[in-house]
Amino acid sequence: MIKSIEPVNLVEVREILSKIDSEKAKDIAGFTKKFNKLAINEAKKLEEEIENLGLLKIKKHHIVKIVDILPVDTEDIHKIFIDVSLDQNEITQLLEVVKKYL
Repeated sequence: MIKSIEPVNLVEVREILSKIDSEKAKDIAGFTKKFNKLAINEAKKLEEEIENLGLLKIKKHHIVKIVDILPVDTEDIHKIFIDVSLDQNEITQLLEVVKKYL
């Protein structure tokens, strides 16, 4: 039974799958490893820093995508925020935080 639905980034997916003892879980974890750019502690710190910006337009699912993609420019940010319009100041703040983890 599903108790709750919460977006998780690829690093967290790999962490969850590592606790499951099955061949399929290992295959999926191996696949996600190809796309992970951060360690689990770095991903959590990045999420926390983005949340601490206090930008009301940014929801949890946006933060997860930022951690997964690590956008480097305004165009990348716009690909994540297709449903929300961010001003240039908000975009700059996000990019400055992400830049620390590249």
